[in-house]
Amino acid sequence: MQWAASWAAPLGVRGRALPRAPSRRLSGSQDQDGLRRTPLHDFHLAHGGRLVAFAGWRLPLQYRDGHVDSHLHTRRHCSLFDVSHMLQTKILGRDRVKLMESLVVGDIAELRPNQGTLSLFTNEAGGILDDLIVTNAAEGHLYMVSNAGCRDKDLALMQDKVRELQSRGGDVGLEVVDNALLALQGPAAAQVLQAGVAGDLRKLPFMTSAVMEVFGVPGCRVTRCGYTGEDGVEISVPAARAARLAEALLANPEVRLAGLAARDSLRLEAGLCLYGSDIDEHTTPVEGGLGWTLGRRRRAAMDFPGAAVIVPQLKGQVPRRRVGLTCEGAPMRAHSPILSAEGAVIGAVTSGCPSPCLKRNVAMGYVPPEYSQPGTPLLVEVRRRQQEAVVSKMPFVPTNYYTLK
Repeated sequence: MQWAASWAAPLGVRGRALPRAPSRRLSGSQDQDGLRRTPLHDFHLAHGGRLVAFAGWRLPLQYRDGHVDSHLHTRRHCSLFDVSHMLQTKILGRDRVKLMESLVVGDIAELRPNQGTLSLFTNEAGGILDDLIVTNAAEGHLYMVSNAGCRDKDLALMQDKVRELQSRGGDVGLEVVDNALLALQGPAAAQVLQAGVAGDLRKLPFMTSAVMEVFGVPGCRVTRCGYTGEDGVEISVPAARAARLAEALLANPEVRLAGLAARDSLRLEAGLCLYGSDIDEHTTPVEGGLGWTLGRRRRAAMDFPGAAVIVPQLKGQVPRRRVGLTCEGAPMRAHSPILSAEGAVIGAVTSGCPSPCLKRNVAMGYVPPEYSQPGTPLLVEVRRRQQEAVVSKMPFVPTNYYTLK
């Protein structure tokens, strides 16, 4: 099977290219074709990165090692990803929690200092506008990381709410963070990072963060999280020092560079959604298997956008559910029809790829609830041929997030 060839199209990373997302304010320089460059653009070129267009940015698809080697190295050791295209923002002021809870489904008020959570922007129809991580920074603000492809939409949503609260006398403000963002992912990530920080990383569990000096670069926010299913961190670093920090991390032989292709196959093995493919504004959190992001207090209060649609779905029927699929033969791709064992079309694949770890094809898609139980035999139409598939539990590969015992 031509593993590398399946990732060669310009950002067929999810079966189709993401739309460009121009913004009023974006970090990094700009190409002649309008694509933004991260602070590590020249670093990627120097290290053999193959750069492609993605969400309005020029980012590395893969490096000389190739996609599959990068993927497997991440699972066995650790890899460094440039995720500086992600939108980083701060919400400040006494009413910062009030603002965020008017937009997302999570219980932000219950977050301890430096604790974060995955949450969702939703609309009044119950659809997901974006997924994001919200952290209650000990410095007195909320720190958020959301998707590059939703940058303008997210900023407008938050800015409109800021203006609304300010017009009513609220104490709240928004600031875009122009830092670079590096993701160090894999079982050796903490060991690698520990050599460059003073604090004990064993005290920093999954979904917590702290500001610290990292390999001589002060003012970095280190968050124990990631998008691969492995232990790891995301490091928000001043843009001017990003290349220096990347070189320091890469000096450890455990660390290799990885690009968008490995990032996508890793997240799919881990059963993690990609916004715009597996979830979007026409998907509710319950349909997408993300009902757990709804805070208990928020469910009871029903005080977030779309609550009247979403909360009843927790105890009732939904028209469809996100499921995992495995199959042999040709890889399942986005938009491939999913059929019942009798041959009736019942849904569609949202993302899929050959799994480098399992050596078989994995995918996600949506089917009616009666077809969603693991072990259910189905068919998937690939290249105009029907092939057998089975509904499978996710994650396809066990996750290894670091938690305190």
